[in-house]
Amino acid sequence: MTILYDNYEHGPGLQTDWGFSCLIEGLEKTILFDTGADGGILLGNMSKLQVDPGQAEAIVLSHDHWDHTGGLAAFLGNNSQVTVFLHSSFGAPCRNSIAEANARYVEVSPGMEICKHAVSTGELGTAIGEQALALDTASGLVVVTGCAHPGVVAMVRRAKELLDKEVHLVVGGFHMTGFSDTQISQVINGLQDLGVQEVAPCHCSGDHTRQLFASAYGENFIEGGVGKRIAIAP
Repeated sequence: MTILYDNYEHGPGLQTDWGFSCLIEGLEKTILFDTGADGGILLGNMSKLQVDPGQAEAIVLSHDHWDHTGGLAAFLGNNSQVTVFLHSSFGAPCRNSIAEANARYVEVSPGMEICKHAVSTGELGTAIGEQALALDTASGLVVVTGCAHPGVVAMVRRAKELLDKEVHLVVGGFHMTGFSDTQISQVINGLQDLGVQEVAPCHCSGDHTRQLFASAYGENFIEGGVGKRIAIAP
């Protein structure tokens, strides 16, 4: 997994910006998860990381917010031979931009396979619908979130229920900026109760949230940021 877009820094010479995107390689298909807010930044970071847009075969969009879909049109301008996986809460503008690029989209359902060993949680949440991606690896499940508006604990729980396996890693936005210490501790305890072994909070997780997660998880805390590569047993 390579983080292509994030507001946290990691690799030198890469541009940070509010949003999230990561590339998942090593499965049956190469998957782009979210596209960040700006296509120029996304493609620029991909170029610096020597990631060819043409290698992606599927795009999974977590939710219909600009900081996760803003780079979609620019990306499709470089590679329209992909299937975009979205859910029912996505509006006409996003769907139209996919059609205009001559790409295709599929509306997901809970447990739908994106490819072998990659499954959508389906749409969760009420105010803001969002899906997460669950990867079935030899180390356990890897759950990828965009913002986790429905709650990162609820999304991880859904992934675990669908695949009935232990969770190795949760990576992505946890949507916890401004949370109190008590609220953050409740989320940490919730993930630990679910058996989550490693965490990599990115994007909208919040600086203080990352500090408390780092303290709680110790060596099992992964510091994300643009350019971060995370290797997991296939």
